[in-house]
Amino acid sequence: MMHKIIPRLEVYLDCSVLVQDEGTQTFKEGHPTIAAERRLGRIRSALDGGFLDKLVNDCRSPEISIGSLDKEAVRLMTQLVDSVTSEVGRAIVGLAVLQLAIKAICPEQSIRLHKGGGRGENFSWQDGLPMRVLDKEFNTPVLRRYDLLKLNADGVFMTRSLAENYPYSQLYKAASRGAKTEWLAIVDLAEFGKLDPTAALKQLIVMLFNRSDTFKKDCVLAIEAVKSVAKKIDSLARATKFIRTFVDSSTYAARLFEIAMHSLFQVLEDHGSFDGGFLKKLSQMRSANKKHGNIGDIEISVGTSDSLHILESWDAKYGKPYLRDEIEELHEKLQEHPETKLAGFVVDVNPNLKPEILKRVEELEQNHNVEIKIYEFSDWVKKQSRRTSSISEKQIASLWLIAFAESLCQFRRERAPIDEPADSWVRELRAFAEKPLSK
Repeated sequence: MMHKIIPRLEVYLDCSVLVQDEGTQTFKEGHPTIAAERRLGRIRSALDGGFLDKLVNDCRSPEISIGSLDKEAVRLMTQLVDSVTSEVGRAIVGLAVLQLAIKAICPEQSIRLHKGGGRGENFSWQDGLPMRVLDKEFNTPVLRRYDLLKLNADGVFMTRSLAENYPYSQLYKAASRGAKTEWLAIVDLAEFGKLDPTAALKQLIVMLFNRSDTFKKDCVLAIEAVKSVAKKIDSLARATKFIRTFVDSSTYAARLFEIAMHSLFQVLEDHGSFDGGFLKKLSQMRSANKKHGNIGDIEISVGTSDSLHILESWDAKYGKPYLRDEIEELHEKLQEHPETKLAGFVVDVNPNLKPEILKRVEELEQNHNVEIKIYEFSDWVKKQSRRTSSISEKQIASLWLIAFAESLCQFRRERAPIDEPADSWVRELRAFAEKPLSK
């Protein structure tokens, strides 16, 4: 019978030994090895060459490819960033950015060892890094320049609890204010090869953009502008035109199309339109597939909003009027979801309903005992608006615009957790809403 290892840090005169289920790591004290100095040179060269600047700029585009991250990693980073207030949490997040950058540049470098290069009486790990120096020269200036974190110019290590002579692990005892547990869990994932450091770094930067003071100010102005439009909207058709025109004119329109559809369903759920069903959280882009247990981008589930028992599904297809491949994919998904009663597609233009498409739809309806619908966007909006009689079409139109704006502005993360960079969308929405309303 195998005994579960009790995590521990053994401290000796010349080294520390970290014992965990995942393995044992020994960290020797002393002057840096030649290999450590080479790794430092490689890391410093990349940072000096603008590694962080380029990555941060890339993260401003909604079309950035973040990479693969599991739900636990995203959850940890969300809690890490959400822990930041005007008083606590900033230094830990700033350090996490530096650590992930180091790991992305040089995967073999340990990010537990934040001291290296010491001479004489100064403490140093043989395989450590002078993270304080790297942070002050490269990391903190970038975070300050882009208003991602309000940090002292001297850097994150002004928080002395981060500078203790122990490796960063779940056993790091120094009292740190903020999401210390989540930060150290991220360090563990990166050290054990369970986290893509580049993808994690991009996701963390995007989250910081979506919570920066500049973003918050832009959101206030954008929502004010949209609310002004919402007061003037006198029909659902005009709201649909507003949404459609904005989506068509914006960056990464396909994702905005999904968010617009989900926002309408948020309004309908608020007014009891789903007969006891629950609107599932907005899925992350490219997650509507069998791997994630989804059928489409907007789904109504039974039991809870997290249930995989999907009653109704709608897949947003921007710029794809011909859906033969998508219908075949639906066939595979429905095999995993025999409980589904309605599965549909919504396209931004008139769908290409060739006889072969209609025939295949009829076959799948019979095989899976499901109703399959294909709608053009405005027709779909009108159809869905009839699901409630508790509010008028005009009220739906107004509430829909506000729900769409608040989703982009991160005000509805419990239902619409948008983890792509949203700052450009918000600025575009404000500018669009401030134009004279067309007939």
